[in-house]
Amino acid sequence: MEKLIYFAHGKDSEPWGIKIQRLAEIGRSHGFDVESPDYRGLSAEARIEKLLELNPTADRTLILAGSSMGGYVSIAASPVLKPQGLFLLAPAVYLPGYSENKLTPLAGAIEAVHGWGDEIVPPNNVIRFAQQCGSTLHLMDSDHSLVNQLPVIEDIFAAFLKRVSDNHSK
Repeated sequence: MEKLIYFAHGKDSEPWGIKIQRLAEIGRSHGFDVESPDYRGLSAEARIEKLLELNPTADRTLILAGSSMGGYVSIAASPVLKPQGLFLLAPAVYLPGYSENKLTPLAGAIEAVHGWGDEIVPPNNVIRFAQQCGSTLHLMDSDHSLVNQLPVIEDIFAAFLKRVSDNHSK
């Protein structure tokens, strides 16, 4: 069975920014194909529609990974795409302009990483989200970009991919 990771970048980021590049490398080393669509210039709702139109399901192990607005997009698309895993970096949850109705994730495993010093998405928003959906949450000494924690995030992501792959192959 093929394995696929679909990344969704943040509002002011690009498809192959440093975090996605580094995590894509980890994904490839675990046997995953990697896609990172270009969502620049699109609203959150338009990004969700684009991801759903791409329909990355087929007969694959699917991981949706998103950063900031991309996290929101991945969460919102998950009830339709039904990924085996949802990996979120500083997800834009419970922010003005983002529908709370789309915060009901559906995935085999959900894991989030967030910075205590995030100046865009308050840590309490992500704590609330993690409590409500029962996800694993890693809080670390970082800001919204999480770039200073990339080596740790790479390890977390590698362990997440292994766990999801092992569970899905059973």
